[in-house]
Amino acid sequence: MAMLKAKILFVGPCESGKTVLANFLTESSDITEYNPTQGVRFESCWPALMKDSHGVVIVFNADIPSHLKEIEMWYSCFVQQQFLQDTQCLLIAHHKPGSGSDKGNPALVPPLNKLKLVHSNLEDDPEEIRVEFIKYLRSIINSVSESRDREEMSIIT
Repeated sequence: MAMLKAKILFVGPCESGKTVLANFLTESSDITEYNPTQGVRFESCWPALMKDSHGVVIVFNADIPSHLKEIEMWYSCFVQQQFLQDTQCLLIAHHKPGSGSDKGNPALVPPLNKLKLVHSNLEDDPEEIRVEFIKYLRSIINSVSESRDREEMSIIT
């Protein structure tokens, strides 16, 4: 079986926990290649980043109210404008150590409220986010392999 490559972007507001999460998830699953990004804060290089991405994980800090507003912009730029399906997007409400794990669901506006939302609390329950991320990764890999099969079929026919 050929190795499948899927490109998944971790995006979201500054200080939301993207790096911590990405490090944790790559170490605890069989991901072989991980390129940490320098925080890209100017939008001109986003198109290059987004090119050929198969999935987008939007990470936000559930304890910062302004983050809820900000993730609308991330969703719009990285999911809607890239014509990705909502199933290719995962929302992670990241709880920093000591923030108390309020599992109350943040008040998300449509269309964000239709996305899969997972809470991550690496202190109290690291297993939960790992399991959810692997499920998400599997669904991305499946869609990548399906589209590759379709391409191969169209070359053959």
